[in-house]
Amino acid sequence: DRQTLVAVLQFLRRSNLRESEEILRREARLLGDDLGNVATVATSSPGVAAVAAVPPGKGEARGGCGVGPSSRREPRDVGSPCVPRSVGGSPLCWDTRVGVSAVVVEDQPDVSAVLSAYNQQGDPTLYEEYYSGLKHFIECSLDCHRAELSQLFYPLFVHMYLELVYNQHESEAKSFFERFHGDQECYYQDDLRVLSSLTKKEHMRGNETMLDFRTSKFVLRISRDSYQLLKRHLQEKQNNQIWNIVQEHLYIDIFDGMPRSKQQIDAMVGSLAGEAKREANKAKVFFGLLKEPEFDVPLDDEDEEGENEEGKPKKKKPKKDNVGSKSKKQDPNAPPQNRIPLPELKDSDKLDKVMNMKEAARRVRLGPECLPSICFYTFLNAYQGLTAVDITDDSSMIVGGFADSTVRVWSVTPKKLRSVKTAADLSLIDKESDDVLERIMDEKTASELKILYGHSGPVYGTSFSPDRNYLLSCSEDGTVRLWSLQTFTCLVGYKGHNYPVWDTQFSPYGYYFVSGGHDRVARLWATDHYQPLRIFAGHLADVTCTRFHPNSNYIATGSADRTIRLWDVLNGNCVRIFTGHKGPIHSLAFSPNGRFLATGATDGRVLLWDIGHGLMVGELKGHTDTIYALRFSRDGEILASGSMDNTVRLWDAVKAFEDLETDDFTTATGHINLPENSQDLLLGTYMTKSTPVVHLHFTRRNLLLAAGAYSSQ
Repeated sequence: DRQTLVAVLQFLRRSNLRESEEILRREARLLGDDLGNVATVATSSPGVAAVAAVPPGKGEARGGCGVGPSSRREPRDVGSPCVPRSVGGSPLCWDTRVGVSAVVVEDQPDVSAVLSAYNQQGDPTLYEEYYSGLKHFIECSLDCHRAELSQLFYPLFVHMYLELVYNQHESEAKSFFERFHGDQECYYQDDLRVLSSLTKKEHMRGNETMLDFRTSKFVLRISRDSYQLLKRHLQEKQNNQIWNIVQEHLYIDIFDGMPRSKQQIDAMVGSLAGEAKREANKAKVFFGLLKEPEFDVPLDDEDEEGENEEGKPKKKKPKKDNVGSKSKKQDPNAPPQNRIPLPELKDSDKLDKVMNMKEAARRVRLGPECLPSICFYTFLNAYQGLTAVDITDDSSMIVGGFADSTVRVWSVTPKKLRSVKTAADLSLIDKESDDVLERIMDEKTASELKILYGHSGPVYGTSFSPDRNYLLSCSEDGTVRLWSLQTFTCLVGYKGHNYPVWDTQFSPYGYYFVSGGHDRVARLWATDHYQPLRIFAGHLADVTCTRFHPNSNYIATGSADRTIRLWDVLNGNCVRIFTGHKGPIHSLAFSPNGRFLATGATDGRVLLWDIGHGLMVGELKGHTDTIYALRFSRDGEILASGSMDNTVRLWDAVKAFEDLETDDFTTATGHINLPENSQDLLLGTYMTKSTPVVHLHFTRRNLLLAAGAYSSQ
């Protein structure tokens, strides 16, 4: 908004940053004091106000670097590209000059300017009267309008309380809080606890929650009839105080049609900034899968023997051809093959794909009548504190990240972990021999467990590369480390986050990876660049979990602001915002066909989303604690969820996604009708003795592996 833009310009002038001021004026097309065509102003991570002058129509995230806390320094030359050009022939040659530039200013947005909107506008003693008057009006309105208008209670309560505190009416503020805080919905309790600690004007200055609430407009979705009713009431009563707050601090997304029911509203609200605007979920998303490269699947040895013995081919052969040809048709919803540069397949990758296809031919077809077996890996005596787990795609290795800052890798097959020989020994090897890959390994180093040292804080996320040559780990120390699984040493430390990094994940194609942390942004990296390629800014609290879409063109992030966002890797734009969870998000899983997303949070609910239409399509209730693990089976028939309540639950994904109501009306208004009971989708609940479930993984043959650390209490 203009106010914030002017405040930033004044701040730059006071700080003698004339050059930056000029650049910002130019970008925002502000000449002198003319406030003509003001561009969008976005405030990103808590450490830094990144003021991006964006041409109308651009998304929220800024492509390129220099937006996060890592760039606390004088503004750089705005025109310069942010991404280093490709190194060593790597496939990435992006330049992030997309008409968006970022000017980095001091630690916080000029707080006094942000708060000045709370200057006295009414008699403090009448605030309770105003609020109770509105409350009485809403509670006496017709049932169909009451549920929608009740959404106003929480944002108005917060803004009126903050206005009283800012104008130093402390006793009135306290009385106002005590009288009305009990009326708010239960899912806002944590926010109200933070709010109750803000009792003086000074407390407001450094408080992030406060600033977020003030700078991001709270979004309410209300039908036109309900809105007209509210407007008429406030104008009749001449209740300017509340009308001013509605106009200045709330964004009312008005739709034509029937008002929504209490159930429909409750399903969608609960995030820090209200619901998502419907416009936010309108962009086209290419959710289809990329075409697999074609190559022949050689027969197994035993198949060939079978042929010789019987004189006719075995029945398995056509099945394998099907597996090879399954992905030959181009998916109409898939992105263009070259939309983002992906690494080329090496011979070893092709070999692995062939193995994968052979395994797929023997895969168990799951369903309500045929549930998977579950193999649980329990970490016993994990006094170091298990904080993260990952399992390789071929299920041969498992890694644990621990609170004592170590990363431990185990082999879960009889094959032990070996390092490559020293350079001197390698020079003696005959490089032409057939078994050269076996010879380079040093038998003396063989062991079931390797411990990797390097981080200086708890390790919160781990991820194996698809080719099993590398391992990522992220930590409280603010770094993401890349480890070699050939030498079991650290190759790179990526420094970009200034605060703890909560999660990291490799792209399904390798080379790229994503990280998300306490600085509220997610970063996209490539293994051969030490700077991030993209910075995804927009969340209002920590980014707690990250996931790549199966086609690698999109990234999903879950946050403590109780929203899930989907970002486009190509241009850094946010293309979906999903609201509905009532607590921080801790797990994400894309369905194998790329159409759906499952999310789990501290509220114990699993929510299902249709990515193409941008709608919630299901809610799975059953868990009683935070859901830390979600995974679809290999063919998408079953969704497994693992929770801190020590259970693994299996859900019927086919049934959950069939007969979806995605007609034009539903899509236009966001009206969703969730079935009252999700128990008919629950296929099984499996309890551990006392082990919270932190990771789930389906093997290539659909055996479910689960992992967690035994807790004695």
